[in-house]
Amino acid sequence: MARKKYWKLEYSIALFFMLGTILLMMPVSIENTRQANFISKWNEKYNRVDYMFQVINAHITGELLTSFNKAKTPQEREKLLLQIVKPYLRLNTEQPVSKRYKVKYMNGNRSYKGKLYNFREFYYGENNTIVGIKDIKSEKENDAFFMMMFDMNGLLPPNCWGKDVFGINIYDGGHIEPFGAQMDMDELKKDCSDIGSGIGCSYYYKIGGGFDD
Repeated sequence: MARKKYWKLEYSIALFFMLGTILLMMPVSIENTRQANFISKWNEKYNRVDYMFQVINAHITGELLTSFNKAKTPQEREKLLLQIVKPYLRLNTEQPVSKRYKVKYMNGNRSYKGKLYNFREFYYGENNTIVGIKDIKSEKENDAFFMMMFDMNGLLPPNCWGKDVFGINIYDGGHIEPFGAQMDMDELKKDCSDIGSGIGCSYYYKIGGGFDD
């Protein structure tokens, strides 16, 4: 009888240990699945946006190019680009995005007004996404003209670069590149980590980098 009780005790301890291990691993497994889903959506979104700009570039008119050249402020140029991409991305310009919506870096820092990756205007897009458009000052001929960011699940957290937020640079002729395309692999791995900004993840995940590396 004592031996049977001892066996039950051993079995109970082993079962408790197994359940505890499963419970500890569950949050990690859920988070990994969630992150993989964000990356899959980002890759799909990037391919669609790349094709979108190929179509736009093939049909852009001289009148529209003249309008861009005549625009005197970043806000005017952003509005022009917004008009072009709005039907493709199904952007809602009537419903403003909450002012409480903020995007943070992967290391926990925030992007403040005036910084390169701080966007002024956001728009609701299809499938509950949030899209940002920003005109950037071009110093050289081969510099990007615009930036766009995509929050793959909109207002829902984490609202973090490299987690659910990704972005592209838009160049002359409608050519696009993910943020981080100019970084080498060591820079990408560092930036796409808890000590980095997460900006480079937009490119890192496009070339097959893993979020659990």
